[in-house]
Amino acid sequence: MISKSITRLITGLIIGFAALFSVILGGLPLLVLVVVVIFLGSKEYAVIMKNKGFLPSFKIIFISGFLYALAAYFNKTVLTPLVFTISAFMAFMWVLFRGKQPYIANVATTVLGSVYCGWFPSHLIYLRDLGCCEPTFSYFIKQNVSMEGACYAVLMLFAVILTDSLCYYTGVQFGKHKLAEVISPNKTIEGAIGGTLGCVIFSVIYGVTLNIAWYHALVLGFLIAIFAQIGDLCESMIKRDAGVKDSSNILPGHGGFLDRTDSYVLTMPVVYYYVYFFVQNNFLDLFKGLF
Repeated sequence: MISKSITRLITGLIIGFAALFSVILGGLPLLVLVVVVIFLGSKEYAVIMKNKGFLPSFKIIFISGFLYALAAYFNKTVLTPLVFTISAFMAFMWVLFRGKQPYIANVATTVLGSVYCGWFPSHLIYLRDLGCCEPTFSYFIKQNVSMEGACYAVLMLFAVILTDSLCYYTGVQFGKHKLAEVISPNKTIEGAIGGTLGCVIFSVIYGVTLNIAWYHALVLGFLIAIFAQIGDLCESMIKRDAGVKDSSNILPGHGGFLDRTDSYVLTMPVVYYYVYFFVQNNFLDLFKGLF
């Protein structure tokens, strides 16, 4: 019989290689990856909320997430406010005409789900496509896809894995002070420091190797480490509030899909906006003409 650790390792490798392959290729494979993430994440989120007594609409959450991903794929950021507005309207309409008590909570958890499970993950596409010229399409295959965005996306993928691993092992060896005892009793300040330092060192080495300015790589390392841990704690907060240990058991040896992607949910938007505003553009240019 295959041990749990081996099952966990095999599952992790399959998921990791699938994600890495999709990010490097970009285009349609990445869109498929993100849509799968949105679908599974939305499904688990709805089940967790149901355990709490809320009844968010899985269909609205997934459809809005799918539209967020399509807007990112076609580089139509102008459609994002429209998607959010429609999803919020639909959440109200669904509760008004088909919902059950508690009404307000069902609207709120549906809107939150569309953002958490749809809008945030779609930033992986935006991040991967950084540095591309205006994309052209041939039978839904994106052309003119640069590798610049892929470098930052790959950095994020590996840096998050390293952060999670070092937080765990440093915490086991040296952890004495609780980081967020109410939400996640096993996490420690020492573990968080170890994960952060390891992530920063890795990011700087990675950045220098790929000609990313060392100070940008340094900042990205801190941001990835901090928001990977915050994302983990946020998902733990949702599960603890709902009285759930794992988001599901869909992944052998790992638990739920949200359990494995929680560290990326907040990290993807943060990395994208930092690179876009501070690496590729001058953030202060946004304020020209205002004063």
